[in-house]
Amino acid sequence: MEKRISVIIPNFNKSYVIGECLKAALASHYKNFEIIVVDDCSSDNSVDLIRRFSCKLIELDKRSGASRARNAGAENSTGEILFFIDSDCLLQENTLAAVNKAMADCADHTDDSIIVGGTYTPAPFDNTFFSIFQSVFINYFETKRKQPDYIATHAMAISARRFKESGGFKEQFLPMLEDVEFSHRLRRDGCKLIMNPEILVQHVFNFSFLKSLCNAFNKSKYWTIYSLNNKDLFADSGTASAELKANGVAYALSIVTIAASLALSKPALSWLILPIFIANLFINRGLISAFYNTKGLHFAMLATIYYTTLYAMAVWAGAIAGAAKYLLSYRTYRHLSPYRMQGDRG
Repeated sequence: MEKRISVIIPNFNKSYVIGECLKAALASHYKNFEIIVVDDCSSDNSVDLIRRFSCKLIELDKRSGASRARNAGAENSTGEILFFIDSDCLLQENTLAAVNKAMADCADHTDDSIIVGGTYTPAPFDNTFFSIFQSVFINYFETKRKQPDYIATHAMAISARRFKESGGFKEQFLPMLEDVEFSHRLRRDGCKLIMNPEILVQHVFNFSFLKSLCNAFNKSKYWTIYSLNNKDLFADSGTASAELKANGVAYALSIVTIAASLALSKPALSWLILPIFIANLFINRGLISAFYNTKGLHFAMLATIYYTTLYAMAVWAGAIAGAAKYLLSYRTYRHLSPYRMQGDRG
């Protein structure tokens, strides 16, 4: 049976991609669905573009963030299933059918007790090195476990009734990771999180070298703030994986080894980097294999070098910035959750 699915898309200044997003959604082979776009006071021509498509448009009266936009979409939905994606994500022709099947296949759970997630296709819409790197990275780590630590809102399905009972996404929160908090909160309330790798959306990254590093920095910064408050800094959690953390440790040990070699004038010490690097490759062999399977040997080699050096450096910088922000917030706002930093939109 085809249950009615409400596809909810928050949008803010994504005129360069929202048309492609809606075109892909309307090309779905699934028939019983609606599209709800919530525009968060865009200053570009997004709204004019959205109006050209057969969808429900909700315009917020003030800039409120993605959580508020998603909640508004849910409040105005008519579907039995809510499927959240982002405005730079492209549904595949069979994505909604896969959502419907995944929800129906959870025979040992009622619709109200599960959240089903999907992920990005390994190959992104824009076929450039840094975009491919990021898409493979996310696809690999998000699909590593059938029961993940969280479900991301670029492909999240949940029953409308359960979502409304939950109170939705927290609107006073960090600039990102509201889906992680939502997943953790509902899991504590008895929901089961299920990852289905057949539910795929294709992401439009448009990542340059600088954008890739900034993304790594920002994600690491806010993951650190969230994890310190949640007391799960070392958890193996999706893209904040044990492998990524091991990669960071290997990078730090390599820097310390080089510094010690120079300070002590003992070049032989630098050879210790080799076993550290080999151990790191072994720990991250799954990701490296995903790089290879997606784009071949040459890409895998370049992606591995980038991942173990500059990407690791950006993750470390973000973690340090996040820890500093957390400590400062804790000292200044001890009576509040450190999440309530709406003035910080970095």
